[in-house]
Amino acid sequence: MAVDSEKEKEKKEEKKEEKKEEKKEEKKEKEEKEEEKKEEKTEEKEEVKKEEEKEKEEEKKEEKKEEKKEEKMKEKKKRERIVTR
Repeated sequence: MAVDSEKEKEKKEEKKEEKKEEKKEEKKEKEEKEEEKKEEKTEEKEEVKKEEEKEKEEEKKEEKKEEKKEEKMKEKKKRERIVTR
């Protein structure tokens, strides 16, 4: 009888330990998932930032093109005025 109760105690202790280990594993997995989500968000933010910078660069290029175009028009008008005089 004493041997049986000892075995039962040991089994209960083993089960407790197993549950503790399972909870540790679950917590670890949960933390890893959270970390992955954070990394994904960070990557997404970086991608968005890169896209925005790219768009800004494109806008700047367009503005420069427009400015050059306007400058050419001004020069052309200026020459026309000189020619007509």
